[in-house]
Amino acid sequence: MHAGKHFSFLEAFIWTRWDILSFLLYSTAVSVLYEGFGITQIGIPWLPVALIGTAVAFLIGFKNNATYDRLWEARKIWGEIVNQSRTWGIMCRDFITPYRSAVEISDAEINSIHRRLIDRHIAWLTALRFELRQPKNWENMTSRSARAFKKRFKVPEEKENLDELLQKYLSREEFDQIQGTQNLPAQILSLQSKDLKELEHRGLTEDFRHIELEKMLGTFYTCQGKAERIKNFPYPRVFSTTNRYFVGIFLGLLPLGLAPEFHKLGALAWLNIPFSTLVSWVYNSMEKIGVSTENPFQGGANDVPISSISRAIEIDLLQILGETNVPEPIQPVHNILM
Repeated sequence: MHAGKHFSFLEAFIWTRWDILSFLLYSTAVSVLYEGFGITQIGIPWLPVALIGTAVAFLIGFKNNATYDRLWEARKIWGEIVNQSRTWGIMCRDFITPYRSAVEISDAEINSIHRRLIDRHIAWLTALRFELRQPKNWENMTSRSARAFKKRFKVPEEKENLDELLQKYLSREEFDQIQGTQNLPAQILSLQSKDLKELEHRGLTEDFRHIELEKMLGTFYTCQGKAERIKNFPYPRVFSTTNRYFVGIFLGLLPLGLAPEFHKLGALAWLNIPFSTLVSWVYNSMEKIGVSTENPFQGGANDVPISSISRAIEIDLLQILGETNVPEPIQPVHNILM
């Protein structure tokens, strides 16, 4: 997520520099052939080009609205995770008490139980964000422009080790138990439910409170499932593919349609080069905006900042328990917050 006021011109240039170069070379080649060598047969009427351009603009607008909906839904899901996680923190602290226990339990042990439930929740957040950062075939972070821009920021999940992080929050027995399972976040929530059941048997909570805590786990499963749906189901390839073809056709025809129009201006005919490049850049950039928001968990500059959100939740939960030794919030790098 970009955390500044706007992308700078340099950032926009880095993101599209290879596209600009290709548009410039192509429009120059067309103008040289048309004006320099007099091969006017390559020129085409402007009207069909304009009609295609209008249709492409509508298609790009439709796609950008659809991909923004995917991005915004992903952000709402993680907003719900934030709210429900805070609720989980106070419920663990205030619902797990020794008052109904048949045996005496010290405050230190109760605090240890609270911390165990909170640590396990942080482990769930950690496993979930790592799962959502796993690359998919349809994601676009391998493109040349994406790789060039990605040098300006770091994705924590690509630098950290999941096993090492999980061992900070889970016991050795629990860590070993979930190894080899297909869905680590789901198994961690299962461990939470098992622990809650044991706490009820010990009299540290009662039926109503136990039900409410289990409902919270159901909410976390729901949030996880919604996030996984966006991650594992791409923006329909038929829309994405046809958009790319139609934009490519329009950009290919554009200099050929503008060449006869600028030829009428006499000495200004060579303006076909900058204007074709400019219009091509605008259309191509609009298409790239939609592409960059198709997959809101792929590790790009326009992602939902799940790493930062997870850290903020961890800080909130630890402070709910009265902890003072908490990690620092994640800061933007070149205004990019992950």
